[in-house]
Amino acid sequence: MADTRIHILSSRGVKLLLLLLLAGIRLSAQPRLEHAEMFVGAYGGVTMSTVFFSPKVSGMSDLLKWPLSWNAGAVFRYGAHKVCSIQVEAGYAQRGWREYSSAGEYDYYRKLHYIQVPVLAHIHFGGKHVQGFVNVGPQIGYCLGSQESGTKQSTSVYQYRDIDHAFDWGLAGGLGVYGMHRKAGVFQLEARVHYSFGSIYNNARAEHFASSNMFTVSVNFAYLWQIR
Repeated sequence: MADTRIHILSSRGVKLLLLLLLAGIRLSAQPRLEHAEMFVGAYGGVTMSTVFFSPKVSGMSDLLKWPLSWNAGAVFRYGAHKVCSIQVEAGYAQRGWREYSSAGEYDYYRKLHYIQVPVLAHIHFGGKHVQGFVNVGPQIGYCLGSQESGTKQSTSVYQYRDIDHAFDWGLAGGLGVYGMHRKAGVFQLEARVHYSFGSIYNNARAEHFASSNMFTVSVNFAYLWQIR
């Protein structure tokens, strides 16, 4: 059963990435700019995250009590078409999960430190100075380490041991708006989600978890400067 679930998740991930590739090819047929545009900048913001365990872990916090943390990094954007660009980021993010009891019996927080690199199709629309945009594409990452805090709800070793897989891969997508000025640069606000197709714990047939996929929501502010 675990192998079947892994296969289904991996197949869905591959299909989504293929759809993104086809969409990128279609967008590449859009009218080209007379001169390609290049932007560099930095971003930073807040993150909220959890892990979807199967079988479920009791006491997992609901959305309003997901761990609140931060992320930051660098942005590079290249565009040769009127409506789409390629955006590459390299940054750091804190993710994790929380197990919480409203009665106060336990309140456990696992914090995971990731380096992450999303490669996104940046599709924008709107006027000359204010535009909306959609970012979507694959993202890879690597866990540098973790921290624990609070009180565990049991002596179970299943979700409290060190993670088995530091490498992370998944799909990221975001919606946002930015203001542009030729001299002042680009001021950008974005809400983004990221779902990991890879499990953080082993999910072979003999293991406890069939899947343990991370889900992250972030709200980021970015400043970019046009260099070309």
